[in-house]
Amino acid sequence: MERWKQRLGDFKKAHVKLQEGLNRSEIDELIRDAIIKRFEFTFELAWKTLKDYLEEHGVMDAANPKKVIRKTFQEYLLINDEIWLKMLEDRNTLSHNYNQKMSESIYVNIKENYCQALGDLITTLEKEL
Repeated sequence: MERWKQRLGDFKKAHVKLQEGLNRSEIDELIRDAIIKRFEFTFELAWKTLKDYLEEHGVMDAANPKKVIRKTFQEYLLINDEIWLKMLEDRNTLSHNYNQKMSESIYVNIKENYCQALGDLITTLEKEL
């Protein structure tokens, strides 16, 4: 089995866990932080799945998340590269410093945009199986 297909399974499981967090009826600071962590993990699996997919299809010059996003957009697997680049920017922001106001804003992005974009990618990749 190709590596991207194996990684897709992990990506799907992580996405389900992210959705579970977002579907909770009560979100306090601890739960919000856990959801943000699940987002970071899910995003990592998403871009690495895409990297493996590209390599399987002969694209070898996509070594970092930004290049992977751009190449994948060119290959028509991502519909909106802007949301994915914003997702990458937010993930990087979270990795380098903690600011409560910023994390609250990123949580809203996860809930309103990112979780859906991640799910859309899973749907697209499943069509490639």
